[in-house]
Amino acid sequence: MALMNLIEYIDQAGNEMCHRIPEHGSGEFKIGSQMIVRENQWAVFYRDGKALDVFGPGRHTLTTLNIPLLTALITTPLFGDSPFRSEVYFVNRAVFTDLKWGTAEPILFRDSEFKMIRLRAHGIYTMQIVDPKLFVEKLVGTRAIYTNIAIEDFLRGVIVGRLADLLGENLDSVLDLPRYFDELGAGLKARTKDDFYQYGLSVADFIINAITPPEDVQKRIDERSGMEAVGGMDRYFQFKAAQALGNIGAGGEGGTEGGGTNLGGAAATGLGLGAGAGLGMMLPGMLQQAMASGAQPKMRCPNCGTDIPADGKFCPNCGHNLQATINCPKCSTTLPATSKFCPNCGQQLGAPVQDASASPSAPAPEGPPAGEGSQGGTSS
Repeated sequence: MALMNLIEYIDQAGNEMCHRIPEHGSGEFKIGSQMIVRENQWAVFYRDGKALDVFGPGRHTLTTLNIPLLTALITTPLFGDSPFRSEVYFVNRAVFTDLKWGTAEPILFRDSEFKMIRLRAHGIYTMQIVDPKLFVEKLVGTRAIYTNIAIEDFLRGVIVGRLADLLGENLDSVLDLPRYFDELGAGLKARTKDDFYQYGLSVADFIINAITPPEDVQKRIDERSGMEAVGGMDRYFQFKAAQALGNIGAGGEGGTEGGGTNLGGAAATGLGLGAGAGLGMMLPGMLQQAMASGAQPKMRCPNCGTDIPADGKFCPNCGHNLQATINCPKCSTTLPATSKFCPNCGQQLGAPVQDASASPSAPAPEGPPAGEGSQGGTSS
């Protein structure tokens, strides 16, 4: 390999975070070789797998003064003219913008409105290398080229993991997401700071572009918004029914040929509009009936008139025993204790029972107390 008297590298694409010289193996250097480092670069000098020094922008001459450790590694007495094998990593110190992150798989989230749902998220961030030696040791390794695409793939898992923690701790429902994007972005930047720094990186900005629920949840959100926009569930169903059935008429419309009239299309249009309007007016009543049919049956307390469940045993208002019963003295039908007449035979309860086999001339039985009439009366 030819002796390298001048060491430099220019990134033409602008997407390389680190580039090694030479790309394969080690290069032949000597004391006195020149190294040029650009304003947006660092140069990390390696010898025998050890980082000897980090050079900032400028033109540097390799000597034992600026690389003191090099003296101990070169054993040849006349090392000034003797080449030695080394590598130089040129690290980009520019700010990398528009780096993308996103969820490869949805994040499971417990929502207070929609229960367990899966969320997808994506956004961008801005990052810069702050410790070139640590960056080369932890991420680059022995690779010749390390690009921003490689760092995006590596950091995506770190970012998504921190986002899942943030959502679980700070969010109740996806309906609240729009007002929390800035707060979540700031929280994500703070939580990933230490994760980035352990690789020699610093995150400057963190932006969340979107956090989206699955399609079925989005449809439910749209339906809820539609109901609120038209003024409630009844009007929403009227609107949807009229719209859907009105489209039936629209499907029957067509052009005319030969000067004729498309009566079928006109009839279908009228039928669709009429049916849509009619069904739109019927739907609220149908919904009310359905809700009423699902309601719990009620009854009134015979003592105080309070509405109570039909299967109640005692009135919650006055404590009246609703299970007390009596038997009809005529037909033995079991009746509530407060009944005044038997619904089976018509017998007045509390009045004496008339014997059907008694003779008309027989004296009438003793009548009820004053103010109460007898069911059958007496013969004259």
